[in-house]
Amino acid sequence: MVRCTNCNHKWSFKEVMALGFSKEGKNCSHCHEKQYLSAKTQNIFTLGYISLLFVLIFPFFIKLSDKKENLL
Repeated sequence: MVRCTNCNHKWSFKEVMALGFSKEGKNCSHCHEKQYLSAKTQNIFTLGYISLLFVLIFPFFIKLSDKKENLL
């Protein structure tokens, strides 16, 4: 499951989904450090792998980053 890179707080499914649709990252509800989708996760999204199956397993694929990363 998704965890904050700063405090290791476990994110809820709702928080992960909100982050997935946010371009500006999202603050951790525990330590308030801004978290972003990792470049690897962003690449998966841009490849068009979004489907019902992916949405169900989405929280297990997400990796967070404490800085904003650009796609390669």
